[in-house]
Amino acid sequence: MKYLVIGLGIYGSNLSIDLTDMGHEVVGVDINSANVESIKDYISAAYILDASDEQALADLPLKTVDVVIVAIGENFGASIKTVALLKKIGVPHIYARATDALHQSILEGLSVERILTPEQRAANDLAKELELGGSTETLRISDDNYVMKFKAPQYFVGLKYSELGLTKRYGLTLIGATHLTEITNMLGMKHFSDRSIDINQADREVAEGDCFVCYGTADNFKRMMIRIRS
Repeated sequence: MKYLVIGLGIYGSNLSIDLTDMGHEVVGVDINSANVESIKDYISAAYILDASDEQALADLPLKTVDVVIVAIGENFGASIKTVALLKKIGVPHIYARATDALHQSILEGLSVERILTPEQRAANDLAKELELGGSTETLRISDDNYVMKFKAPQYFVGLKYSELGLTKRYGLTLIGATHLTEITNMLGMKHFSDRSIDINQADREVAEGDCFVCYGTADNFKRMMIRIRS
């Protein structure tokens, strides 16, 4: 796919490089020449211009890209004006970054296809990691539904998987579990690998180092942590 990223600050530049590494074609735009200079060798093309200026915006290849991403975060006014101009021009697929609730509300009013909230998402991911007491992998399925992989809380260690009752007690569905296992490769070198374990085995107990993979809402996960810590 071909993306046009407007705003090449820390977020926009990292996003552009990640998309390029995935094999996509990325065109970057920023009013700051230093931002453009720092990334121009990593993406397909980079332009120095003010995207909140309608005449300048019209010079961009808007009709040949699949998605336009407005990644401007520091300049609230420039972000809103750029999105409004893109809508006026008739760009069909617009993603826009929101830095706070007001910014998000205005973007919702402009009916962009997708609102990006990287700061909020990063904060939420960190909060979940801290709450669950270790490294947490999160896959957001919908607005409030997640698949999470996290280290089994000490509360459950020693209990049988068949007796956990996560669905009945907390509204969580246990999809599977893994355990960090030492293995030897073909060269005889030992290393640790995360391996799936059979949670349906009748006498299988939760062991130190097991990781749960669960599905549920944010409230479900909070309810579990509150109950096991009380």
